[in-house]
Amino acid sequence: MEPVVEISKLDFAYRDRLVLKHIDLSLMPGRTLGLIGPNGGGKTTLIRLLAGLAQPTRGQIRIAGLSPRDASARGDIVGYLPQLPRLETRLPLTLRQAAQLGLAGKTGMLRSASADDLAFVEHLLDAVGLLADADQPIGRLSGGQLQRMLIARALAPRPKLLLLDEPTTGIDAPAQDRFIALLRELKTSLDLTIVLASHDLRAVGELCDHVACLNLSMHLHDPQHPITPDEAHALICNFGASRRGA
Repeated sequence: MEPVVEISKLDFAYRDRLVLKHIDLSLMPGRTLGLIGPNGGGKTTLIRLLAGLAQPTRGQIRIAGLSPRDASARGDIVGYLPQLPRLETRLPLTLRQAAQLGLAGKTGMLRSASADDLAFVEHLLDAVGLLADADQPIGRLSGGQLQRMLIARALAPRPKLLLLDEPTTGIDAPAQDRFIALLRELKTSLDLTIVLASHDLRAVGELCDHVACLNLSMHLHDPQHPITPDEAHALICNFGASRRGA
């Protein structure tokens, strides 16, 4: 079995500021990696590199054997939910139409989606609890509904890898609980590999098989047992302190 994500000797710098240093990682199919760490530690940068939105300064990333840019261009390998995604809610789109936009990378903008793909979007809307509201304008969505619709949109092309950058930001505690339960169900039913960057240590502990603290370099937590929020907080504090003192 080949890794879905393979990172080797990765460095990334913004101009003369090194953000990621000597990152090595292998993530097998069906696993979930949680990225934790202090602000500015490189979590969002690594997610963007995996999504093909930035290029490594040195080293290599392979997603299902392809470069991140090629994997994303395929449309059915990478699903991506950015932090605080922009969605123009004044557009005359229904919730269903907005979710179907996730198929554009797979089919192309000028081709119609297949009946099978459209049926899968309906399945996803049902799975995220939005099928009854599918004909509602997106401008009427609550924060929690918007987040669930965006998850459905990211999963519409049936990707192998789902990238989530702070997915529980801006939603209340009950919606966070529902999101965690939903993601756990979807991971199992769709056999997803997930990389999740989050400050929500409870979500990381409940969802992730592996946890990595990022603060310039990467420290992987022993995956023998689930990580608790207290352990995750200690990992951030201790690793962060060690990096600042390096």
